[in-house]
Amino acid sequence: MGPTAKPSPPATTFQTSISTITTLPRPLPTPLPHCQIHPRRIPQEPEPVGPRSGDRALQTPEGDTGPGCRSTEGRKQPSVSDKVLSLGRIMDSLIKTGHLDLALSVYEDFRRDGLVEESVTYMILIKGLCKAGRIEEMMEVLGRMRENLCKPDVFAYTAMVRALAGEGNLDACLRVWEEMKRDGVEPDVMAYVTLVTALCKGGRVDKGYEVFKEMKGRRILIDRGIYGILVEAFVADGKIGLACDLLKDLVDSGYRADLRIYNSLIEGFCNVKRVDKAHKLFQVTVQEGLERDFKTVNPLLMSYAEMKKMDDFCKLLKQMEKLGFSVFDDLSKFFSYVVGKPERTMMALEVFEDLKVKGYSSVPIYNILMEALLTIGEMKRALSLFGEMKDLNKPDSTTYSIAIICFVEDGNIQEACVSHNKIVEMFCVPSVAAYCSLAKGLCDNGEIDAAMMLVRDCLASVESGPMEFKYSLTILHACKTGGAEKVIDVLNEMMQEGCTPNEVIYSAIISGMCKHGTFEEARKVFTDLRQRKILTEAKTIVFDEILIEHMKKKTADLVLAGLKFFGLESKLKAMGSTLLGS
Repeated sequence: MGPTAKPSPPATTFQTSISTITTLPRPLPTPLPHCQIHPRRIPQEPEPVGPRSGDRALQTPEGDTGPGCRSTEGRKQPSVSDKVLSLGRIMDSLIKTGHLDLALSVYEDFRRDGLVEESVTYMILIKGLCKAGRIEEMMEVLGRMRENLCKPDVFAYTAMVRALAGEGNLDACLRVWEEMKRDGVEPDVMAYVTLVTALCKGGRVDKGYEVFKEMKGRRILIDRGIYGILVEAFVADGKIGLACDLLKDLVDSGYRADLRIYNSLIEGFCNVKRVDKAHKLFQVTVQEGLERDFKTVNPLLMSYAEMKKMDDFCKLLKQMEKLGFSVFDDLSKFFSYVVGKPERTMMALEVFEDLKVKGYSSVPIYNILMEALLTIGEMKRALSLFGEMKDLNKPDSTTYSIAIICFVEDGNIQEACVSHNKIVEMFCVPSVAAYCSLAKGLCDNGEIDAAMMLVRDCLASVESGPMEFKYSLTILHACKTGGAEKVIDVLNEMMQEGCTPNEVIYSAIISGMCKHGTFEEARKVFTDLRQRKILTEAKTIVFDEILIEHMKKKTADLVLAGLKFFGLESKLKAMGSTLLGS
């Protein structure tokens, strides 16, 4: 009698709870062992294909041992619970990847197969429908859950509110809240916090305050964070009185207000022009030893500047110094905040004029104001500040980069080039905006060779140069063919990528064709652009004149180079020729 195969141990049924599914992390894969050298296998006789006499498990009761016939004896079929769990996971994955309708079709198959939903199955669908804003369908599934299984608990309802709040659907949040009350489910602190936060952030602070008062009426422990959320919302809504009542309620409840609450109230008082009360609150933060930051003092500084109370402004700066503030860093932040709205730039300049007399000036502040003035088109004022900085010997690379743009806009290319050279002498790199502005200015002035050199310098110095600079080099390379077709192909590709031709691109065409092509091929490119209405008639004439002048210059350079090469320059000068200059 041959040896009998040992039966396989019965597979254990995989069971898990909702909390296990949602909270336990998946096990990490077992790391593969290091490469091992396996012993060489000795070739053996190949085993015969087909069933052996002792393999009874592979034969059917009728004795048919043909391919494809396999017995399921000893193999455990998945239980109903396993199927429900697996399908639930499939639906959850589909919903998380944005395939809600496909998940619902899986659910319909699930029901047609006679499977019974578990609570986790319902919650997967409900949360997915909440996030998609399909509220009526969600209510249908919720009703089915009540009929077939049980009423959702407070955790399930909180999850629904959170999902709807994440999508900004506040009306649906309140509808679910009413459903929860209808089911007799008492909200806990997390449910209240979720709803109040959603209502306050959604601009419905009055309703949020009603829920807060309901929470207090039930004597639920209220976290200080809820007070902070409500205070911020009331301040944003202009209801500073109610925000102050909440602060009093907070203190009466035994809490100590944090800096976030004080910052909100200080900003609120400044918004309604009650700077005196705002300053008193600031003094409270000093007395309580809170670590104040720029957000605490910025509303006060802003109010003093708007009211032109520069004495109070400077007193606050001195108090900030005593309290350990980094005053110059905070002033830089203040001016950045002020010029964030262009209409306040001139006010910022007036404040700075008063402050620099008292020693409150720095290079970053100059740079901020110069850039702001450039933005509103006040190049003369920006260059005036630049002159002050040069007198103080303080400009940095950022200052010079802004000055380059100002000089180009003012039509002073020579000074723009001087500023560029100053940056190079400092072993720094101009800003990309400065590179673009200077290259355009050089092209407008017909300094095409200098512009192309600047393009190459930019692409070699910055991580990601402008797209038009990259295409300029591509055009220069295409011009080596000597024909217009390749250049036109590059221009078409460039425009398909959303890059519109500009002066730098046109100058690259002129530069490349003068070096490698002819007048006729260059004019073919510009004619093609004019026919497609990319270039106007006037612009085409301008670039044709630049093309002629640049070709003349290149021809003259070649003649001079030839004379020098053959040693004829000195002979011409000896004969009294003045064509070559001194």
